[in-house]
Amino acid sequence: MTRSEPFDFTGRCLCGSVGFSGRFHPTDALTACHCGQCRIWSGHYWASISAVGLVVEREGDLKWYRSSEAAMRGFCGTCGSSLFWREDHEPEGRIAVSAAVVEVAAGALDRTAPLKLARHIFVADKGDYYDITDGLPQFPQG
Repeated sequence: MTRSEPFDFTGRCLCGSVGFSGRFHPTDALTACHCGQCRIWSGHYWASISAVGLVVEREGDLKWYRSSEAAMRGFCGTCGSSLFWREDHEPEGRIAVSAAVVEVAAGALDRTAPLKLARHIFVADKGDYYDITDGLPQFPQG
């Protein structure tokens, strides 16, 4: 869905100990990633959108897991909610969330009405147990 104005958002984990806010840029698109890591991490496929200026207001038990040499995934250590994905090249695994561009899980948002899925990536790795039939653009890789 194309928006003409930036959209502010809030979100949280399932238990509420991690709360966050930020802004989506109007040209960003809600994307479904079907890569093997995202499927395992989310339990199906990972739907997210890039947030600019993400601020974690309640850190609770926010944990970061380095899932590859190039990326980290943020989740609540209490309830297990998958919350963030961030490309990162810091060897120590420390990231500053404020003012960074981070992919935010669509399912963790308090308000998702202005967002519609726009594309599918890594469809070459999708699970055999489902088909993608929504007519949206599909990309074999990223």
